[in-house]
Amino acid sequence: MTELPEMQELFHRFAIALALGLFIGIEREMEKTGTFAGIRTFPLISMLGCMAALLHDHSVTWALPVILLILAAFVLAAYFFVGSAASPGITTEITSLLAFLFGALVWWQMPGLAAALAVVTVLLLASKKPLENLAHKIGHSDLNAGLQFAVITLVILPVVPDRTFGPLDVINFHDIWLFVILIAGLNLIGYILIKILGSHQGIGLSGLLGGIGSSTALTVSFSRRSKAEARLGADFAFGIVLASSIMFIRVLVLVFSINPNLGTRLLAPIAATGMVGFLGCAYLWFFQLRKEENKGGTATLEITNPLELWQAIRFGILFGIIIVVARAAQFFFGTTGVYVSSFLTGLTDVDAITLSLTKLEQGSLVSTVAVHGIIIAALANTAVKALISATGAPGLRRQAIPIFAAMLGAGILALLVM
Repeated sequence: MTELPEMQELFHRFAIALALGLFIGIEREMEKTGTFAGIRTFPLISMLGCMAALLHDHSVTWALPVILLILAAFVLAAYFFVGSAASPGITTEITSLLAFLFGALVWWQMPGLAAALAVVTVLLLASKKPLENLAHKIGHSDLNAGLQFAVITLVILPVVPDRTFGPLDVINFHDIWLFVILIAGLNLIGYILIKILGSHQGIGLSGLLGGIGSSTALTVSFSRRSKAEARLGADFAFGIVLASSIMFIRVLVLVFSINPNLGTRLLAPIAATGMVGFLGCAYLWFFQLRKEENKGGTATLEITNPLELWQAIRFGILFGIIIVVARAAQFFFGTTGVYVSSFLTGLTDVDAITLSLTKLEQGSLVSTVAVHGIIIAALANTAVKALISATGAPGLRRQAIPIFAAMLGAGILALLVM
């Protein structure tokens, strides 16, 4: 048996246990609907856990599990005899057992863990209605999306070999699959936003989500729709430019998540180009859309499940091909080859070449070449979206093309001065 801590330390530990129990108890008291525990009971339960751990360590062996079983028996009895039809669940009962264990953690000198778990517990308790609303909006396709993400993250990733293959020794299947998960995670953010905020969104929200998902797909969709809804030309231009601007933020997020040093070098040129797009959005919002706000009408963006497994596999294949092409171009043609591959790839997809050059920069590629290649890919993709917008209605062309031209000018200028 170890000696008891000094009195000051004893008071300190029990005070923390009391505070955590009180924190949980306040939330439960606010939601109390006939359950057995509230603002007074939870602090007592947390201190009981701290006391049980003390006795277990210094006096009575097995004190903690015995007291925990006794508490569980009281909780079970309360559930059957004190519970009400208005509160048929066992959330409060389970929470009381957690409060007991949090008190024990505090005694075992893990107050940080106990506090973090208590915060998460209260957050879940307080989020009952939002979580229930979200659960009611989830369908079978949403559940499949979550299962697919779990499969590619928790099942496939651990068994993928983490070493390089191929004649140029650049293919790492573990890295490729990790990048697939990263892209899928970013797409999942947009998908969840739609489920929370509703499927019928305005053009601005569609542009936001399109920037998170696929700004090129959104540009094609809005350009086609602008011909049928010509009076919403400025609205469609706003959505397209917003998505295209967010694409630059997406590039920075991808790079910083893998290679922060390269992300720091890309920050100024990429942010400058994206900022020009956001300024264009501000112009459209305050000087064009406000004038037409009484005309009515909204547009929605149909976003399907972003986690189809085949889509993830196709991205992995594309990423693998691009990283080989970029490495081969560098090996056989030097810097020029990397720039050409960046331009050609950027015409259809920015994410794959961004991730490829980011990965190569950590090995054989010069940092400046990687930065220039990513900027070239982003500008090529922006130019393609400008050309797609040119196929839309006159109102869309009139508003979007000048902003795209300014974005390309800012990007080219940033590229030249680096």
